Amino acid sequence: MTDALDFSAPTAAPHIAPTHAEETAPPEPRPSAHLKLWWPRRVFIAKSARDSAVADRARHVGAELGAEIVELSDNAVRGLKGESERETYRNGKSSIAIVNAPPSALKFQPIPPSADFRLDLARGCPAHCQYCYLAGSLSGPPITRAYANLDEIFAQVPSFIGKGKITSKSQARAHEGTTFEASCYTDPLGIEHLTGGLERAIAYFGRQFEAGLRFTTKYARVDDLLDLPHNGRTRVRFSVNAEDITRRFEGGTAKLADRLAAMGRMARAGYPVGLTIAPIMPLDGWQDSYGALIREAGAALPGDADLTVELITHRFTPGSREVLLSWYPGTDLEMDPAVRSEKRNKFGGRKFVYTKEVMREMKAWFEGRIARDLPDGAILYWT
Repeated sequence: MTDALDFSAPTAAPHIAPTHAEETAPPEPRPSAHLKLWWPRRVFIAKSARDSAVADRARHVGAELGAEIVELSDNAVRGLKGESERETYRNGKSSIAIVNAPPSALKFQPIPPSADFRLDLARGCPAHCQYCYLAGSLSGPPITRAYANLDEIFAQVPSFIGKGKITSKSQARAHEGTTFEASCYTDPLGIEHLTGGLERAIAYFGRQFEAGLRFTTKYARVDDLLDLPHNGRTRVRFSVNAEDITRRFEGGTAKLADRLAAMGRMARAGYPVGLTIAPIMPLDGWQDSYGALIREAGAALPGDADLTVELITHRFTPGSREVLLSWYPGTDLEMDPAVRSEKRNKFGGRKFVYTKEVMREMKAWFEGRIARDLPDGAILYWT
């Protein structure tokens, strides 16, 4: 298990009260009364982003949550490096910076198999998942940088329409249009109370009938998204795992039951939804654990839900393993190259995945169980 460090945040924000609609809604699977909400210790505002709507919101909400608001004289965030790797980690994970997206973020990159292109609203994530896929792929302290120049980002979308290779060219998924993934390097719902970026993105894509937005989250506070004019153009996927894995390895995230309830609420609000089961791990009793997860997901959804399923097994690179062990030195997450198969990409990069035999067994089981318990769920890919 992890060493004795408490990374959890208070579970509710005192300034966000339930709406009247919530109080009078008919019974349905619902999140618990006090949802996990990230409370940053510091909110940095870059000079170039100072006058933006995102910065205004982050200042206001951050101050209400008791965060220190740091107005930068330039665009560089300093003071995060600690005396140890763990202290640097804590400093980064407890901070958010409001900055403008760099020019590179305006040149959308392909992101198979999830979507046609990346559309980054932020880089960095407030959660504490011990298998974090961002480890080793983002340099420096793990601070979340939220982008303020959203209109400039959205203005790039039309020039990418029809040019992707995932949904743009797919007859089966042509109704989705060209798809843009907003959670490649962040969990946008985890920081939405501070930025409002998702609300603006959903409203923008609601008017783009040749394009679709996708994002994945491990959080559950969806109240402010339910009534947006999404027009079915945003697919909200909830990243879920077996209950024991969620409890052991996903610190600072919403409870599994709350995520599933939030998925049901979004589906009832007309959103296409998704289950991203990740990272799948063949721990003892995995069939029972994942079987329970799939049954509970089905119970949370209305009968007419537009549901997709993405199945992603656990893997790691030498670099991510090194970073994760420095962040979580007491973890019992299995990251042993000796029991894995090594795969190389065309650039010589290495990653360690489960053996072919294990992958074959798990793939067949998941496909069979989803066909039985989630018959209307379309499996997009297994990896």
